[in-house]
Amino acid sequence: MAVGGESFPKGARLTRRSEFLALSRRGKKLHTPHFVVLTQPNDRGESRLGITVTTRVGNSVTRNLIKRRVREFFRRARGGLRSAEDFVIIAKQGAQTLSLAQVAAELTSALSRERNRTSSGQIK
Repeated sequence: MAVGGESFPKGARLTRRSEFLALSRRGKKLHTPHFVVLTQPNDRGESRLGITVTTRVGNSVTRNLIKRRVREFFRRARGGLRSAEDFVIIAKQGAQTLSLAQVAAELTSALSRERNRTSSGQIK
């Protein structure tokens, strides 16, 4: 159990298949060397996260390690994210080699690139 309000509440998670499918159809895709990030604004007032790690990436221990690292990045970065946006992060092969710091650097870079594109009006 997390101490001092550092938890990852259920309301901050995408859990339904329909939510994942909606993001894959209508969300914006950001590619990094080890992840695909799908993002879309929501009307709930808080950012939510869904994580997909397929068996191609590794066994269950490896997949759960990647998910824990991505969740920890999201938990720490929630204050700096847009206030009402859904994210699905899909791990690619090779993501299992990344440390938490490397995961954070790669995802922060992708999200800041997207934020800069949308604020400068370069949306496709």
